[in-house]
Amino acid sequence: MTSLWRAARSRGETRALTTIDDYVQALQESLGYSGWSALGITQTQPGQAAEKAPTDLPGYAQLFATNPVIWACMTARQFVFSAPRFTWQRLNNGAPSEMFGSADLRILEQPWPGGTTQDLLSRDIQDADLAGNAYWTRVLGDGDELVRMRPDWVFIVLERREYRGGKLGWRKLGYIYQEPGEEPVPLLADEVAHFAPVPDPLATYRGMSWLTPVIREVQTDGMMSRHKQKFLENAATPNMVVRLAREVSPDAFAKFKAKMEANHRGVENAYRTLYLGGGADVTVVGSDFKQLDFAAVQGAGETRIAAAAGVPPIIVGLSEGLQAATYSNYGQARRRFADGTIHPLWQNAVGSFGNIIRPPGGGTSGAVRLWYDARDVPFLREDAKDAAEIQGVQSRTIRTLVDAGFTAESVTAAVLAQDWALLSHTGLFSVQLQPPGTPQPSAERDRVRALAAALEGALRPIEGGV
Repeated sequence: MTSLWRAARSRGETRALTTIDDYVQALQESLGYSGWSALGITQTQPGQAAEKAPTDLPGYAQLFATNPVIWACMTARQFVFSAPRFTWQRLNNGAPSEMFGSADLRILEQPWPGGTTQDLLSRDIQDADLAGNAYWTRVLGDGDELVRMRPDWVFIVLERREYRGGKLGWRKLGYIYQEPGEEPVPLLADEVAHFAPVPDPLATYRGMSWLTPVIREVQTDGMMSRHKQKFLENAATPNMVVRLAREVSPDAFAKFKAKMEANHRGVENAYRTLYLGGGADVTVVGSDFKQLDFAAVQGAGETRIAAAAGVPPIIVGLSEGLQAATYSNYGQARRRFADGTIHPLWQNAVGSFGNIIRPPGGGTSGAVRLWYDARDVPFLREDAKDAAEIQGVQSRTIRTLVDAGFTAESVTAAVLAQDWALLSHTGLFSVQLQPPGTPQPSAERDRVRALAAALEGALRPIEGGV
């Protein structure tokens, strides 16, 4: 396609940009790019046509491996996020209905040889946490599998949208994946599952890591940890100033300093009795951990990191969360974590994978959508109990309304939609609502009439035949 585009351009003709190759070739010639790799320096600013891949992934990955607070928050998100199963869900008049499975979900149940749904979702949320984006594409060749594309090697290719004679935003053409030193791989927009749960306000389609706004808190937490380390390395006591007499020579001072550090520096020498010779004086300076209120200072930073991750501190065992730890508080925190963080992430993820996983039969019918089944997730067992209690209340409401004379169909619709305007009455009322003296048919007479009607219906075809 690019060769045809060049030929048309050499003849002074215009040609529609129908593929990523066409667009990249036009971009290279119009802006003077010498190769595909030059796309890595552009962003969605006027005159530019690609969203730059994040370059902070290696640094954030290092924080994940070295900072215990980030590790705890990310693993808490990962373990719960990776627990459900993929399923199909029917939409009944636009409302969610029954869930079912099919062979089309096999690619999500075994995304690569030896891989599982939990492996897929774990990598999905890890990339989104560290880089703000997770990219997957489905490769059909020797086998059918999902391939993870490292976020900092993916670029989003865009095109300026023309509307009513002006420019109106950007249109996404597709993606370019390029490993260092390798040829780029172009992919169309419908060939990539792009999971970006937190949008980047400075980009159109790219996501942002939740670590970005708390990077200073992370740095501070690291410095607090180093402060504890240095405190223990230096005798686990506040700083001291040792004064010697003015008459002490420099050589004698150096020998005294070396001997004192050898006998009193380091955690192994902590709390040893200090003996000083004549003319030496020791003064304690600085603050110890209690005076500094170290736990409160460090705990506040840890809580801010957990808040950015959407993980209540009590869930990951942070100090400020444990101060108010009770079974009731933990249950409320679990509900907040599930409803406010995990469920929105699940909904976003299934929508992203729905871009490359089609409903049963290969169609794209809106009556069926890709969804998640969290009924077997242990973390949400209390939610299952609450759902059962809600269904119990609804069933009693349905029984009461049906007994009051409303049609069963309208009662079901009204209870599920929580809209009493959908109720339709049969016109029949219970005995308690009949005026006094109204004759009531006996049960026996009703039974006879029902039998007569059934007999009449059975004999009618015979009479017609005669």
